[in-house]
Amino acid sequence: MGGGPQFADALRRCWDDHDAVLPLDMRLSAPAIARLIEALRPSAILDASGRPASIPDGEPVGGSDALVVATSGTTGEPKGVVLTHGAVEASARATSARLGVDPSRDRWLACLPLAHVGGLSVVTRAMVTGTPVEIQPRFSVADAKSAAVDRGATLVSLVPAALARLGREGAALFRTVVVGGQQVPADRPPNAVATYGMTETGSGVVYDGVALQGVEVSLRSGEVWLRCPMLLRCYRDGTDPKTPDGWFATGDAGEIDANGRLRIHGRLDEAVISGGENIWPAQVEAVLRRHPWVSDVAVGGLPDAERGIRLVAYLVPSPAVQAVAPAVILAELRELVREHLASFAAPRELVVVARLPHTAIGKLSRAELPALDGPRARIG
Repeated sequence: MGGGPQFADALRRCWDDHDAVLPLDMRLSAPAIARLIEALRPSAILDASGRPASIPDGEPVGGSDALVVATSGTTGEPKGVVLTHGAVEASARATSARLGVDPSRDRWLACLPLAHVGGLSVVTRAMVTGTPVEIQPRFSVADAKSAAVDRGATLVSLVPAALARLGREGAALFRTVVVGGQQVPADRPPNAVATYGMTETGSGVVYDGVALQGVEVSLRSGEVWLRCPMLLRCYRDGTDPKTPDGWFATGDAGEIDANGRLRIHGRLDEAVISGGENIWPAQVEAVLRRHPWVSDVAVGGLPDAERGIRLVAYLVPSPAVQAVAPAVILAELRELVREHLASFAAPRELVVVARLPHTAIGKLSRAELPALDGPRARIG
């Protein structure tokens, strides 16, 4: 079932029947959908018209469960995050309070994939709070602008790639743009709010570094831990990742800055250890994006005889730098990183590429970086 009013209607009917809903990503191949159904064991599937068809060997859900949201996690194998009605409502109330949502004046635009929590949570928070919502089947710059100009959408949730396509002029058509899903650009529009969260938290729970009401943040050995009413009840296989007192280890590295705001460095398992130093690719990428020669960039690591791993920048250059030698670009970028971070965080190799690999929802696919090739420069 594609994104549109029929999706919200079907969700309401399922909830009225005390069932939970697993949104399927229509962009997945037939074998991928089959694996997902096998792993998460739904009891029925709704087709595009909303007609249900039974699936054998489905597993029931708990009486309070509202959603099962698929996530690949770190293993790549499908997992299902089980969110209760209480968690969905807590998320909707807290996010709406922080954004100052007024159902009589505001209108949400949902244009991210509904099979992922970033898109789905727009629909559910609109339903919980009674705020009007327009659901589009996919993100389109023209359709997003039309929703704001022609139909009065005031709020939208985007990933950074979609925000970049919309541009500052397009973003200004909305009262607030909620941005999450990956590293949010430092030069985002003034009406854009950077969010931190994940499927297990039912959407963002930290806005511009400040936790939403009811959300507790703890740092343990540099890892971000969360406790809040928005957290999942369990995974679909019955395992509960929370501690007995309700804390959830996110797997993200972070810190509290001098202003008391949470700053995320990146996934703990994405840290590159080069020459004995821990380097967070997302931090380096954020600095590199400030350079006018950078259209897009990703940072990874390759084996190195001297340092164990050397830091590599995979660069999509801006048009202004097409004729500049890779060695000159690398020197410029290294100087920028040394200025803002540290000398050991400066990439030692540059690979110029036409595009970067991304997942279906626009997240960088880091696992594919080592296979990229193009003009190179390297510091010995």
